[in-house]
Amino acid sequence: MSLQPNRLISLDALRGFTIAAMIMVNFPGNEQYVYFTLQHSKWNGLSFTDTIAPVFLFVIGVSIVYAYTKRLKDGTPKINLYRKIIFRSLKIFAVGMFLNLMPDFDFSNVRWTGTLHRIALVFMFCALLFLNTTWKQQVWITAILLIGYWLALTQIPTPGVGKVMLEPGVNLVAWVDSKYLPGKMWQGTWDPESILSTVTATVSGITGMLAGRLMTSSLMPGTKVNYMMTAGLISAIAGYFWGLAFPVNENLWTSSFVLVTSGLAALLLGALYFLVDILGYKKGVHSGVIFGANAIAVYVLADILALFFYRAEFGGLPLNEILVNQMVQRGLQPELASWIYALFFVAVNFVPAYILYRKKIFIKL
Repeated sequence: MSLQPNRLISLDALRGFTIAAMIMVNFPGNEQYVYFTLQHSKWNGLSFTDTIAPVFLFVIGVSIVYAYTKRLKDGTPKINLYRKIIFRSLKIFAVGMFLNLMPDFDFSNVRWTGTLHRIALVFMFCALLFLNTTWKQQVWITAILLIGYWLALTQIPTPGVGKVMLEPGVNLVAWVDSKYLPGKMWQGTWDPESILSTVTATVSGITGMLAGRLMTSSLMPGTKVNYMMTAGLISAIAGYFWGLAFPVNENLWTSSFVLVTSGLAALLLGALYFLVDILGYKKGVHSGVIFGANAIAVYVLADILALFFYRAEFGGLPLNEILVNQMVQRGLQPELASWIYALFFVAVNFVPAYILYRKKIFIKL
């Protein structure tokens, strides 16, 4: 399989940089020593790490528009597209389950949620929506879901508690999971990839579809940039002010969180589109394009390679601890040493990504 001609290079680059960032924050050299912004926020708030997943879901939304607009124009029957969408979602979900079970494959203590699981569901919901709605209907769906989620979490008391709660483990989202989510939860009594928050996570993908509609429109490139950057700024500002009443929170994937992070994603895509696709500055994003060409495959590979780089022991210690300890003994701050190792692991994953790219092998889960 080869890359399609006339691809939006800025979109490929943003996808790749986002996956690289995801690997970096998922695999620090030492989990005890991590800069604040390279960790997920404990609850309310926004760190660099918190923005990565929603930006990737935004990119998925944009990609859906590019992929399925062409297929609809080619006359591909919708029923064929439905089958492919559902089958692809099931494949991504199954790979997520494989990573959750690895390396012990303890089926009695399995977790049914995770990053790939959410990607699979958001992709499926958004792709089906794209095939059956207009962009105006998608705007209405976005508004209804965000406002409805806000009202549900701030007006419906948590059953068993008797009052509205937005704290960890005692909110409406956690209660729904306790009743209907099978298996183990990441935080014991609650899970960040919850049932209800998947609704607003899907909205993150829908905002990407709206951006994709803009990018595939007949407007002049400069006009597209202006609209994209303006929409991104307005969304981020609206999310900030909404966050004063309904906190920006990745764990609950609050409505304010969606607006802030989708605004950021739109600003990033607009800036990259201007620099790369309009002005032609492509050399600086080549590594992102390479990661982005096999984004989910590289993400999966990182988990597999981590078995060696983080679990295999040499003289009683795993490789990451050995190298981080060596850097600390030579005077580096522990957090800096941990980050350097994380960057080293990203570079390790770049090698197979580069080989696949050079050989024109593009794995589409």
